Amino acid sequence: MSKKSSKPLRVLVVDDEPHLRELVELTLLKMGLDVELAEGVVAAIERIDQGGIDLCLTDMRMPDGSGLDVVRHIDRQGYDIPVAVITAYGSLDNAVEALKAGAFDYLAKPVSLDQLRTLVRSALELDKPASRTVPGTDKAFIGDSLAIREALTLIDKLARSQAPVYITGESGSGKERAARLIHGQSIRADKPFVPVNCGAIPENLMESEFFGYKKGAFTGADGERDGFFQAADGGTLFLDEVADLPLAMQVKLLRVIQEKKVRKIGDTREISVDVRIICATHQDLANCVEEGRFRQDLYYRLNVIELRMPSLRDMREDIPNIAHGVLARLSAQNGMDEPRLAPEALAALIAYDFAGNVRELENILERALALCDGRTINTDDLQLKRVDAEDLPVDRGEIGLLQDYLDRVEKDAILSALDRTRFNRTQAAKLLGVTFRSLRYRMERLGIN
Repeated sequence: MSKKSSKPLRVLVVDDEPHLRELVELTLLKMGLDVELAEGVVAAIERIDQGGIDLCLTDMRMPDGSGLDVVRHIDRQGYDIPVAVITAYGSLDNAVEALKAGAFDYLAKPVSLDQLRTLVRSALELDKPASRTVPGTDKAFIGDSLAIREALTLIDKLARSQAPVYITGESGSGKERAARLIHGQSIRADKPFVPVNCGAIPENLMESEFFGYKKGAFTGADGERDGFFQAADGGTLFLDEVADLPLAMQVKLLRVIQEKKVRKIGDTREISVDVRIICATHQDLANCVEEGRFRQDLYYRLNVIELRMPSLRDMREDIPNIAHGVLARLSAQNGMDEPRLAPEALAALIAYDFAGNVRELENILERALALCDGRTINTDDLQLKRVDAEDLPVDRGEIGLLQDYLDRVEKDAILSALDRTRFNRTQAAKLLGVTFRSLRYRMERLGIN
């Protein structure tokens, strides 16, 4: 189980209740771990500062402070120590606050030893090497723009956490792919990833689909069936278009997230489930809360960490590489050689405002592949509705090399921004949506003094 050396890993247990400390200590010792105990916040921080701690489990309420103090101290000092909080039942608002402060996960009292063991195993494997390729698929995000690099950096961090994730972004921006990437890089990668389109399930079937049912629970229940939560046990449940959940189902979902237990329809007992929740929607969930269509308490449970997926308009410089990747895949699927994109066609794609983002780009290129002569895709093959080559700020006869054309477009945009801000580079960078350092580099590369 060791991640750093052959020595047993060391866990610090922080709690002022002797019985709970002893219970957790015995459980961890049986797992082959070294255990140290602290009765309060001050003692815990002193021990953490001495080094050698691989995991910290802390109670929330103690006489000399809060478990949040421990979480924030570890975060401020930059210690590579995953920390989980133990909270009393009914005090899960504190747990959510701890997750936002940097905690890895939480346990609710009374502590389930099975959940404790699962949490510890996950935490002590957190720093295994992460890959940006999802196991079992050759699909990954393409691009080197600032927008996609920031998203991928956050995805790497989220993969090392167990906190709920809320993915926002326009339709077609890759929200499910991001969720799969988080799962594929996490400790749960060898467990199921279960995607659920919340807007596609009839309201009268939601409870049975999510939680399962026993034989004879209702007319037509000829056998026992597991629900989405049981299917995702140990792995990740991805709730797409979560804003479409009816309010009655939101109440039931909130209870499962709080208690980590589900009950099948027609059953009298509950079963524990270990599921990480990742949700997504193209709607503004905060507005849904204000309009009364989404429960505020569920919103705070789900929106612990937000990941925004950029639109294709935010990463125009990546369109050539993305288009090439899409064409290579589509050509291989059709058993044909990949055609080249004519400079005018590629310029039209770069200037086009993709309402459907990458999904729309894929549809456009699939259609163009069928319409082209097999060797070159021209502007007419794209059949773009809102942008035509004649509207582009360039003389077709002077396009020349693609990079020269792109440089001219970029230089014109920078000069226009500088002119509008009276050559204030900081304001120009904000206007262009890039960092000051990126603007300075681009100006030097393009010879703008």
